[in-house]
Amino acid sequence: MTPDEYCQNRTSRSGSSFYYSFLFLPSEQRRAITALYAFCREVDDIVDESANPALARTQLQAWREEIGRLFHDTPQHPVTRALAPMLERYELAEEHFLEIIDGMEMDLDQNRYADFKELSLYCYRVASVVGMLSTEIFGYRDRHTLRYAHDLGMAFQLTNILRDVGEDARRGRIYIPEDEMTRFGITPEDLIRGRDSDAMRELFKCQGDRARTFYRAAFSRLPEEDRYRQRAALMMAAIYLRLLDEIEGQGFPVLNRRISLPSWQKLWLVWRTARREAARHRRWLGEQRR
Repeated sequence: MTPDEYCQNRTSRSGSSFYYSFLFLPSEQRRAITALYAFCREVDDIVDESANPALARTQLQAWREEIGRLFHDTPQHPVTRALAPMLERYELAEEHFLEIIDGMEMDLDQNRYADFKELSLYCYRVASVVGMLSTEIFGYRDRHTLRYAHDLGMAFQLTNILRDVGEDARRGRIYIPEDEMTRFGITPEDLIRGRDSDAMRELFKCQGDRARTFYRAAFSRLPEEDRYRQRAALMMAAIYLRLLDEIEGQGFPVLNRRISLPSWQKLWLVWRTARREAARHRRWLGEQRR
């Protein structure tokens, strides 16, 4: 298969909510964001699927070298070969790709976080940096849009952490800050064993509230002139916010099962957001002509 076909296959097989928002993009942007997402899947799966940390480090180092070839030589992997033509059109920074790899490697070095400040670095590397690269592909004019992308990436990652908290704990990874667990009287063993309680639900509500704070900050920082360009990210946000609503509405049953939205609902949310943003953009253009 071609590099683009490889990335398309890699992305569609993942079942990610992001995939649905890609469908509404122009073809070149869709190719670029699909290749970026395929890269993220490649390096994330190295850590998630490897039982050998030493082998995972070797594979991540190989990806660092491959990113070097992407920017300075001839890329060899289908994902980087798909990304190569995009470097001329979009301002995709080499250091951002390397930071994503650094974020994935943190999972090999660290499985507990003392406080949110410590966790923030991880979230920044594995999610906010991806958001900023995506923003370069979607396009923007106002530099404040990069701050919006940073905050939206944080919100997405915090939502993921809440959704996957039970599964992650059983794999030995706890992304809930330790000082907050202590404040609510929750131990790592409680998470690993799936011990639900009122205190546990209050802890999870705290995490959900933090995610919502980042969503609000992101939306408040998105300049109106860039909103339509960033509509794919707003489609992703619609799905993730609905997921967060579902988790909270069910009383945070995330210790023993993974809550997800059906495909039809994701498509409906994406379609509804696309229509809303198109109408909003038309109104904005009309106001600019007055």
